[in-house]
Formats: sequence, C-alpha cells, structure tokens
Amino acid sequence: MKSFSMISVIVVTYNQEKTIARTLDSILCQKCHLPIEIVIGEDCSTDSTGNICQEYAMRHPEQIRLFSNTRNKGVADNYFDCLLACRGELIADCAGDDFWADDQKLEKESLIMEGDDSITLVHTAWRSYNEHTKKVTDSPRQPFPAPISDGKIMLEAILTQTNMPVIQLCTSLYRADVILNAYHSYTSLFRGQDIVCEDLQISFFEALNGKIAYLPDVTLHYSQGEDTISSPKSNYKLFNFYSKATTQSYLIAETFGIKSKNTQRFFNLRSFAMLMHAFRAHDHQMRSEAINCQKRWGTKDNFAILAVKYITACEPIWKCALLLRRVVLKFKK
Repeated sequence: MKSFSMISVIVVTYNQEKTIARTLDSILCQKCHLPIEIVIGEDCSTDSTGNICQEYAMRHPEQIRLFSNTRNKGVADNYFDCLLACRGELIADCAGDDFWADDQKLEKESLIMEGDDSITLVHTAWRSYNEHTKKVTDSPRQPFPAPISDGKIMLEAILTQTNMPVIQLCTSLYRADVILNAYHSYTSLFRGQDIVCEDLQISFFEALNGKIAYLPDVTLHYSQGEDTISSPKSNYKLFNFYSKATTQSYLIAETFGIKSKNTQRFFNLRSFAMLMHAFRAHDHQMRSEAINCQKRWGTKDNFAILAVKYITACEPIWKCALLLRRVVLKFKK
C-alpha cells in the first residue's frame, strides 16, 4: 500500500472577509499524521479578504502558501492555478465561505487512501449552514452510500447531478496524479470561457480512474445564504452559471461518449429550465441564449419547451402569461 508525504489543501477565496478566517481555522486545527500545506488563491478581493489571508500566512509560514492574484481570474482558473502549485500527493479543498466540522477529517480520509491503492477519492456527508439563521440542515441523501463504489457506475450521475452534488468536493480528499494527468490530457475541459466550476471535472476524472470511498461522517458545513458563484442573487448571473455548468457536463459527456436516456432527459430538463428562467425574468436576451444552449446541447423540442418558446415569441402573450402567473402565485399564498 502506498504511503504519502503531504496533503495539500486548496482554498480559493474572493470577497469573503466575514468567513475566510473561519475556513482557515478549520483547516489549521486538523489532526493528521501527514503534514498539511494550505495553498490559498486570493482572487483580487475588493474587501479585506486579502489582508486577512496575509495575516494568516505571516502567522503560519510553515503551512500556508498565499498566492495573491493581481487580477480576478474566476473560480476555475484560480483553483487550477493553485492545484498546479500543490506539493502534496493528496489534495483537499475548502471554499473560503465553508468550513470543516471534524478535526479528524483528513486523518480518516488519508488512512483510507493509504489502505487501498485503487481508491482515487474519498468523500463524506455534509450539512448546510445558513449564514443568517445559523441553522444547520442535513445534506440530501447520498445516492451512492456504499463504503466503496466503482467510480465508473457514478459517471452519469456526476454529469447529470442526479442529487446535487453527487460528490461534495469540499468534503473530499483525492489523488493529485490522477487529476493532473487528466488536466494535461484534456486541458480544454478545465480551462476556457465556458468553464465556471472545478468540482465537476475533478469528481468525474477521479471516478473514471478508480474507486470512490464514502464516509457517512459529517465533515463539512456548506455555507448558504450569501451571494456565491453557484447561488448568485442576480437573475442573469444565476442563468449564466447554470448554462455554462450544463455546457461543461455536455462537453465531458461528448468527449467520453456518455449518452443515454438519463443524460438526454437531463439536457432536456436544463433546456426547459433555461427557457423558464428567461420567461420569469421577462428577458429577451436570456431567451435567445437559452435557445442557443438547447441547440448546442442537441436537445429536441418537447411539449413543455415548445410551449415556453411560443409564449415568449409574442410580447403581448408573454406579458399576459406573466400576469396570470402572478395571480396564480398570489392565490396560492
């Protein structure tokens, strides 16, 4: 069985002055038999996040390596730049607004990895943490609750996010060599204008190349309630994120020939969801982009998609439909 020399923990952060110290503290308190380095990608924040990161780097120079970006790179580029700088054979990450809830997280996961060379990633249960109410709620039921699963049976679920997310990456520990090999072989799936997140590719390639282990222990509190890349408050930002995240799934599915009734259903549902988002926002540009997404994903018109297209093709009908929707919602309340 393979032994490892170091774990690298990636922390990408942008404008998270209220939470970044909590994140770093939850990593620094880890009790693990392997040395841990923390690689921070501070993405040119406009608040005091950068100063807080610098303070932590000065207090913990033996553990923290801070990369202060001179321009905002975005989540994916920031993350993968950090990954390329990592020195550990095992990699974990914790977003700048989340925090680990178990000081044995890395110890439990690294022991599993050291005990079985075929395991490429270990992930765990997690809970949502509401930043406003401080309420903690359990995560959705894990669709692959077995202690060890063949990664290949998870690929379709990872791409279609059957139970979002199938693997919560901030709970995970994964092998660096697997993802670096994939990165260098399929760089276009990791970098580019349509790449808005990093967890999809990492989960997919780790599952493609080995077994996935799952621990039912709760190790992460996932922050909710603030404006983030995956849950922005802006209507257009939300639309843009989901259209690009779905395109990522499509590109990976096309590259590896993953096509089934489930994947087709997923892209049909996403096409309908994009059109409905445009309908609710009463936004003609969104409608046009939603139709372009549908063409790109190769989804065919069904009754629901055709109905939304018809309603939004005529401005008076669109306005009447929105008015009717408001009346119905008011009546339901």
